[in-house]
Amino acid sequence: MSTADFCAGLLDAAPLPPRVSRAARRTLLNVLGTAVSAVASPAVTVLLRAAAEQRCAGPVQVPGLARTLDPYWGALVTGTAAHLDDFDDTHLATVIHPGASALATVLALAPETAPSGAAFLTAFAAGCEAQLRIGSAITPAHYDHGWHITGTCGVFGAAMAASSLFGLEAEAAARALSLAATMTAGHRAAFGSMTKPLHAGKAAANGILAARLASAGLAGPADPLGPGGVLEVLSAAVDSDALAPLPGHPTAARPTRDYGTWELERNTFKTYPCGVVAHPAMDAAVSVSADLDPADITAITLRCNPLVTELMGLAQPEDGLRSRFSARHGVAVALRYGRAGLAEFSDEAATAPEIARLRGLITLEPDPGIARDAAVLRIELAPAAPVQVAVEHTRGSAASPLTDEDLLAKVRALVAPVLGDQAADRIRDAVDALPGAPGCSHLSAALRPEPR
Repeated sequence: MSTADFCAGLLDAAPLPPRVSRAARRTLLNVLGTAVSAVASPAVTVLLRAAAEQRCAGPVQVPGLARTLDPYWGALVTGTAAHLDDFDDTHLATVIHPGASALATVLALAPETAPSGAAFLTAFAAGCEAQLRIGSAITPAHYDHGWHITGTCGVFGAAMAASSLFGLEAEAAARALSLAATMTAGHRAAFGSMTKPLHAGKAAANGILAARLASAGLAGPADPLGPGGVLEVLSAAVDSDALAPLPGHPTAARPTRDYGTWELERNTFKTYPCGVVAHPAMDAAVSVSADLDPADITAITLRCNPLVTELMGLAQPEDGLRSRFSARHGVAVALRYGRAGLAEFSDEAATAPEIARLRGLITLEPDPGIARDAAVLRIELAPAAPVQVAVEHTRGSAASPLTDEDLLAKVRALVAPVLGDQAADRIRDAVDALPGAPGCSHLSAALRPEPR
């Protein structure tokens, strides 16, 4: 199967099947919340200042701001904001956060392409699915080698979303992916810094550029995802079944693995603003926090999936950004406060002496037999007996998904400080109206601050 066949399946996805439409709308609502929440962060402030110096005003709505930018800077800022707090959606099998770059792409191109609500949502879904399919093809070797898969696969998703909005045919979209292959970047050494969320913003901006150039006629290798292509460079092993056309497409063949549905349906939503592999341990800590005094804790042992130590092994983070990559920090704040929201991953929380003491008591014990969404937490107390809690499936995982009400509550908490108490409901209603809407201006209106 060629890259053009892969593109054809995504470009011909409209109308979205009901389950896929729901998954897309839930992902869109979640990532809009994370984007709005981060607009006042230091990293986004730096980008906005740089955009102002370049005189990059334009028609593109930045979620949470009255200010608008040109498509390049709009994509860069929105994608960065959406991924900044590590609170966005997560596809656990690949550890991709597909929503950020897909959102940044469709918002950046909406003014010039004027899509219907359904076309906007379809492009967003196609952008997410392209990332997840390509990511599945190179998982786990790609990530294990040190690549940040959200950045490296995000550019392909952005190119596909842009191709959809530009109305490109499959062959032109394949050219866009070929050009995107020259712009893929992102490595895990950036975790804990402003550069990590920039990967998602840059993926969106680069993907749009790739689709523009493909539309103009620029071309690269004809089959970039095929034999000898970029995926073999990015990974020591490539599962080509992941690139099979979507179910129901005329060229779809029966794969040898279970790719019989959209990967977007397996997307999940974080309950804590940090690496998702630490969430089971944090669930365990929250569940017992009301029944013990942190001052009585003498030792903590966390049996966990090996990815926890690999991705979240930082022992004593120096600031809030780095604390998002410390499982010890997540457990410590969950035990101390009984919660773990944005405030618990601030600079203040990261440097608090009491939290540092609790972090120092925690030992991580990686166990390949522990699933990514599971953990066992053992807490030694003086003079009481030890407490042990096992979590089989973390809240928010595919096996224990957030309800629509849970998701809306999360988004309310994210957007209320920026846009007001009723904003989340307006955004939810605007997202849910997309399939039947003649355009998407109602969504942009819901993302703007009300005039004072």
